[in-house]
Amino acid sequence: MDLFRSEEMVLVQLIMPAESAHDTITYLAELSLLQFRDLNPGKSPFQRTYANQVKRYAEMSRKLRFFHDQVAKAGKLAYRPIMENVTNLDELDHKLGDLESELLEINANNDKLQSSQSELMELKLVLQNGATLFHSTRHLENGQQLQSVLDDPSLEESVSRPLLLEQEMQTEPTKHGRLGFITGVVPKVKALSFERILFRATRGNMYLKQAPIDELVIDPATGEKVEKIVFVVFFSGSRARTKITKICEAFGANRYPFPEEPNRLWQMKSEVDERLSELQSTLDAGIYHRNNVLNNIGYSLEKWTLMVKKEKAVYHTLNMLSVDVTRKCLVAEAWCPVSAKPKIQDALQRAAYDSNSQVNTIFQILYTKESPPTFFETNKFTSAFQEIVDAYGVGRYQEANPGCFTIITFPFLFAVMFGDWGHGIALLLAALYLIINEKKFGSKQLGDIMNMAYGGRYVILLMAIFSIYTGFIYNEFFSVPFEIFGKSAYRCRDPSSSIASCMDASTAGLIKYSSTPYPFGVDPVWHGSRSELPFLNSMKMKMSILLGIAQMNLGIVLSYFNAKFFHSAIDIWYQFIPQLLFLNALFGYLSFLIILKWCQGSKPDLYHVMIYMFLSPIDDLGENQLFWGQRPVQIVLVLLALVAVPWMLLPKPLTLRKQHLQKARGQAYGVLDGSDTEDLDKGKEYEVEGEEFEFSEVLVHQMIHTIEFVLGAVSNTASYLRLWALSLAHAQLSAVFYDRVLLFAWEYSNPVIKLVGLFVFAACTVGVLLIMETLSAFLHALRLHWVEFQNKFYLGDGYKFHPFSFNTLSQDYEDDT
Repeated sequence: MDLFRSEEMVLVQLIMPAESAHDTITYLAELSLLQFRDLNPGKSPFQRTYANQVKRYAEMSRKLRFFHDQVAKAGKLAYRPIMENVTNLDELDHKLGDLESELLEINANNDKLQSSQSELMELKLVLQNGATLFHSTRHLENGQQLQSVLDDPSLEESVSRPLLLEQEMQTEPTKHGRLGFITGVVPKVKALSFERILFRATRGNMYLKQAPIDELVIDPATGEKVEKIVFVVFFSGSRARTKITKICEAFGANRYPFPEEPNRLWQMKSEVDERLSELQSTLDAGIYHRNNVLNNIGYSLEKWTLMVKKEKAVYHTLNMLSVDVTRKCLVAEAWCPVSAKPKIQDALQRAAYDSNSQVNTIFQILYTKESPPTFFETNKFTSAFQEIVDAYGVGRYQEANPGCFTIITFPFLFAVMFGDWGHGIALLLAALYLIINEKKFGSKQLGDIMNMAYGGRYVILLMAIFSIYTGFIYNEFFSVPFEIFGKSAYRCRDPSSSIASCMDASTAGLIKYSSTPYPFGVDPVWHGSRSELPFLNSMKMKMSILLGIAQMNLGIVLSYFNAKFFHSAIDIWYQFIPQLLFLNALFGYLSFLIILKWCQGSKPDLYHVMIYMFLSPIDDLGENQLFWGQRPVQIVLVLLALVAVPWMLLPKPLTLRKQHLQKARGQAYGVLDGSDTEDLDKGKEYEVEGEEFEFSEVLVHQMIHTIEFVLGAVSNTASYLRLWALSLAHAQLSAVFYDRVLLFAWEYSNPVIKLVGLFVFAACTVGVLLIMETLSAFLHALRLHWVEFQNKFYLGDGYKFHPFSFNTLSQDYEDDT
């Protein structure tokens, strides 16, 4: 497994007999080593050879999705199937059709029974509440007062009068009859509108009584539980009955009969209860039968789904192949790794043997100028780092892959900004928890955030380990320093006082009494001293510059390996060398001065040195001189930087133009050696290539690239100062939470206040430092890799290798379920 360059790929052609094509594609899908090309791009899906088979398996997939929805709706889990002999797909198709018909019939019967039960329940509620409503109207002298009101001639005339001032045909005089009524139930949300419309439609010639239902009622039409009320409408006349009936239908109010005689009412209640009991028994038997059917389906549902998905994928791939004119052979073209050729040939032989084919599949290599796909063989540890690189862009075929360097540089730059070995231990525990339980989390469907954390568990592991390392260098444990690696080299001015009780630490300062420095990392006495910020700022800022220049130089060196691998001498002479000279003549020299200053312990102003290196290169350096011969060295470096700019700009476009002209002349003379047809073809190729090369475009492109590198050398170096800024911010936030929250609460003797302070400190540490600061440092490290590092050598304009594989179908099924 080589992560530095992608796997060597080759385009192969497979000529397979039609009788073994299905088994051949199936065996190759199990290998997951071939990416097939579509040889029928101009054909629609319905014009392809195996369109009917794809349509058939799409219908089977629809039935399986229906079964899955029914199993999930019933609350039954699809059991993992026991390994059995593979069912014939024709039998499976027939079986799925029978099961679907049976399940649809069961569901239809259950729906009818549920609807009947809901109607009977509403009728029962009407019978129960209607008696109360009728009893409440008895105070109107058994309905005589209501009858006299409704029989008033003036009101009966108003009922028959139209809503608009239009004339209606004259009707016979109203014949006073017996008072009528309609009972039923209506949704509670529509009750107020229902009453208002009834009043307006009848001109107030009705009497409405309502009784709320305490429990939710299942609506017979929708099957949903809704709030409803029982109503009784009293009216007079057939016209009013017609109007009220239409209004009930419009509002979805279900009407039910209500007997006036008490004996008939009691008998009707008994009949309803008896029918409800019978319906419930029938429903229970139907649900039991339905659950048995769903259990049988759920037992093999996953197995059937994977079988159908595999067959559908196989025929979809077969549709990408071209059919021979004799329809006896299928021709396929696919990309595969060179190292996988023995496995592929073995699979082809097994497929021909198992399908009883008399002719083996022909396997041959095709030579093409097309760029192959990019394929890296990764494992669960390296895949997350490779995904970080691929998120920027998939690498061009066999160019240097930054992924192998990202495994170390990414968590290290993160740790530079997150340096605290206490926080690092917390991250380490979280990463170890994810790694130890990776089988458990891998089989579950996680949320977006948890899935992202689980996928990057090994990235978090290395980030935590490097954070512990940089935390030891910074000597910070939740912002508290410890003398882990030895004693401090400083002491208080008063020998009788300890460092912890020394009052001079934040005023006059400590004195150095030992020539041996602190063995590893920052001396703990710097924390809390009056020179803490100036010292740490200077150290972290210069360290950020050193790390940035080192990583950018690594990127430029990788561009050399790319140019050497692709045999591009132009890029070596006119891109790699001038870029390396320009960057190191300025910022490489600055890095050298930083290290020299640390080694000498001198006090020259490096800002002054770098500025006057350009403004006054020949002036005397004075006390800013760090080594003998510094002034002539700086003059040479400035000249090298100035020469490197036109070196990057002009030679490469001119050389490309010269090569193009030589190639064009060579093609022109080569025409005499071929036939007329070959001459015509070569002439056309020459015209096409001549049109593709434009010197002005190449020059402008190179100018943009040169300006981008020159300005980027400055801006990218400054961008690495984010390492210093975020490290400082992280340390100060940690110190604020420790001093202003935890120590402030610990000054009180009340244990409740101490517990509250500890809880607030823990919440701030987790919420701000372990979550927000982790995300912030992660994003900044990501930017440094994508922009400052990868743009020096990484093109990222390739396309990923997607082999035809059954493994992805299994993962898709897990995601769906």
